[in-house]
Amino acid sequence: MDRLWSPWRSQYVANSEAPKGCIFCAKPSAGDDAANLIVCRAEFNYVLLNLFPYTSGHLMIAPYLHVASLAALPAEHASEMMSLAQRAEQAMLRAYKPDGINLGMNLGHSAGAGVAGHIHMHMLPRWVGDANFMTTVAETRVLPEDLTESWRKLKEAFAQVG
Repeated sequence: MDRLWSPWRSQYVANSEAPKGCIFCAKPSAGDDAANLIVCRAEFNYVLLNLFPYTSGHLMIAPYLHVASLAALPAEHASEMMSLAQRAEQAMLRAYKPDGINLGMNLGHSAGAGVAGHIHMHMLPRWVGDANFMTTVAETRVLPEDLTESWRKLKEAFAQVG
């Protein structure tokens, strides 16, 4: 039997209580950016790491405002979200040196949104050859980096591209 060793996941398993309410509303109001993996705050939006990343460095940009559609987001909030995406691109390039970046939103449950009631944008670093048999055959992802290390790298990179 093959085993994948990921001791950092023990923190998640030990604290596997289902979150109450909207995670995108709760995280910024909790007051602990490191514990909530928030790497950058702006006036209308914030940037955080995904707890279930597809790749190391998988970010999300979310508005503080709880809205379910992009059309419901006020113009200045949407504009800032795109400005943060530009800044996140620079930070990601600095921290991870990827060959490319995936950027997108899943609007609505049927479109794949895990939290359909609160819009958020995903940004993932990608490298040539980073998709391998593990995801396709074993439905398993191998992440080489602990989330706290990803947070440290990206927090530092955001400060540098500020």
